[in-house]
Amino acid sequence: MGLSCGIVGLPNVGKSTIFNALTQSTNAPMANYPFCTIDPNVGIVSIPDPRLQKIAAIFKPEKVTPNILEVVDIAGLIKGASSGEGLGNKFLSHIREVQAILHVIRCFEDPNVIHVSGSVDPLRDIEVINTELALADLETVSKRLQNVEKKAKSQDKKMIKELEAIKKIKEILEKGELVRKAHLSEDEKVIAQELCLLTSKPVLYVANVSEEFLNKDSEDFLILKEYAEKDQAEVLKISGKVEAELASLTPEEQNEFLKDLGIEEPGLHVLIRKAFKLLNLRTFFTAGPEEVRAWTVRGGFKAPQAAGVIHSDFERGFIRAEVYHYNDLLAQGSEAQVKNKGLLRLEGKEYEVQDGDMMYFRFAT
Repeated sequence: MGLSCGIVGLPNVGKSTIFNALTQSTNAPMANYPFCTIDPNVGIVSIPDPRLQKIAAIFKPEKVTPNILEVVDIAGLIKGASSGEGLGNKFLSHIREVQAILHVIRCFEDPNVIHVSGSVDPLRDIEVINTELALADLETVSKRLQNVEKKAKSQDKKMIKELEAIKKIKEILEKGELVRKAHLSEDEKVIAQELCLLTSKPVLYVANVSEEFLNKDSEDFLILKEYAEKDQAEVLKISGKVEAELASLTPEEQNEFLKDLGIEEPGLHVLIRKAFKLLNLRTFFTAGPEEVRAWTVRGGFKAPQAAGVIHSDFERGFIRAEVYHYNDLLAQGSEAQVKNKGLLRLEGKEYEVQDGDMMYFRFAT
């Protein structure tokens, strides 16, 4: 579906380490100096969904295909990026292209890793990034405002409506506020989205902590957590160093290492799921002897749109969908039992796909 999350933050906060661990690759170079990442690195990651393996255990297919998510490692921003400092606007344009932001915050002390501002301070670091994003948005909105003002003089109702929305958004940014936290109408949100505003994108704060603070909270993490709650955003604790080590191990070695750490699963699994949720995505499944597969749809998608994710012909010729839920499959133990219990439904064009739906589409050729 072309959905992606961008990893952003100041230089040397652990973005590339986390990206490499996510993609189990070494595509993003790591070095102890700012601007090590010159171009955005793109990786495709599988969504770790325990439901998929449980479905596969019932259907015993030849192939199992998980959902995927695109992750973009964007080079570190610094104060003044919106006016061209560091590598400036080039990286701001990369952020515009993603649908959600994974904001990595340094919450670890390490004298061997230079901090671009000289010390660890989560709130200061967040404000630097947010300010640069807001200033970049303000420039975008100001340019658009000039164009729309000219067109609105013709009394075009659409342009007049857009002009009012842009003026409101400009006032929000001038106050130093983030667009995603502002009270906008649905029409105003659409305009903000069309402008690809950086501060309108949903954010997940990722606290990069040292290993010793994986099972207890450091002062820096608690400060970040309090900030995130006020920002109406989620925060996830992760250790980039630990995740990088986990990514280099075999599954058996990973299990032993996780056991020693006292955690149930890699933090990156949680990160990927939270990123998926951040994008307001839902998962439905198709299952048969050849393949069990997870598919991605946006929240609010109707059955024909879900069919179109599989193939455009399915959407064009959509007749109906046979639907039951993953929970019913698990409870009954087989698709045959689901049908025997009357838990399979026929749904039409107005059915809104729910997370965990098992679907089979009927369509006219």
